Amino acid sequence: AYQAFGEEGLKRKRSKQVYPVQFKLDVLHFRKQTGASLQETAIAFHMNNSSLIANWTRVFHKEGVEGLRGKAKGRPSMSKKPKKTSPKTEKSWTREEQLERENELLRLENSYLKKVKAFQENPNAYLEKHKQRWYSNSNRKDSK
Repeated sequence: AYQAFGEEGLKRKRSKQVYPVQFKLDVLHFRKQTGASLQETAIAFHMNNSSLIANWTRVFHKEGVEGLRGKAKGRPSMSKKPKKTSPKTEKSWTREEQLERENELLRLENSYLKKVKAFQENPNAYLEKHKQRWYSNSNRKDSK
């Protein structure tokens, strides 16, 4: 590389050069037809890295032309598609399912309001009653 390109032939390239598939095939074809060494082939095609040709040869024998194509690098981008919602929306529910759902929500609201009322009437008794459960839950979280 030094004899053909001088000091520039020894320097590492700052940016990785991407070679098209056709160029790679031309290089491999030239090497096969002429019987040239890796270094001679690299000089003929103005490349300072002959090991690239060796890699291309290995990949070509293993995977064919498809192996010489560029591969996508990095993590794939997030899809632009909106997330799929559950297949049943409120409009597609039957009347019975809608009523069951409303009934469930009303039960939850009712139990919440009962707890709020009990707490407002006697905060200490409410806290004393629920202290055991609160301590046992917090101990489990801390021990993890």
